[in-house]
Amino acid sequence: MALIAPSILSADFANLERDIHDMEKNGADWVHVDVMDGLFVPNISIGIPVVAAIRPVTDLPLDVHLMIHRPIRYVEQFAKAGADWLCIHLEADTPENIRLTLEKIRALGRKAALALKPGTPAEAAKPYLHLCDMVLVMTVEPGFGGQKFMADMMPKLRALRTMLDAENPQCLLEVDGGVDAGTQVICKENGAAVLVAGSAYFKSQNKPGFVKLIQA
Repeated sequence: MALIAPSILSADFANLERDIHDMEKNGADWVHVDVMDGLFVPNISIGIPVVAAIRPVTDLPLDVHLMIHRPIRYVEQFAKAGADWLCIHLEADTPENIRLTLEKIRALGRKAALALKPGTPAEAAKPYLHLCDMVLVMTVEPGFGGQKFMADMMPKLRALRTMLDAENPQCLLEVDGGVDAGTQVICKENGAAVLVAGSAYFKSQNKPGFVKLIQA
């Protein structure tokens, strides 16, 4: 069984509380929050105030994906705002700061996750796997919703699952980018336990059915 984390990047921002309550009613497991700074990725989305605003309106875990440069500067503020999971990008800082950031997230009592862009090989994550509660494999280039799923990321996903089974078996694998009713199958076959769905979830005419399909 997989978990589904609908991404609010595709929600109606004028009715965010409504859409999050609908996620709960439809059986979603987590709320995925995409944070973009316009530096690490060529887009700007939402930040700390929005995380703080949605924390009181849901009991679902907040899966906060920090697509930002030098995330060590902000993880404490996001933790205080109510993030349950904090995911940083391997490419967003120096190796030493990535390690320190993962350690800091864990010290704050939050779950630490490490994201890899499509061009980053699985082996690059190896020095950090013991510090991770989850590893996120991007199946699109981070920065925009609605992109086409990159099926060629599946060998990387499988390689990471093999590495984690040897070193940190409890660590989850998450996939983000182009996940829909079709692509979710290959993600789960290759070891994904958490699937982020933005456009596919919000455009679905049968959201409870879509959620159950992902979770199956």
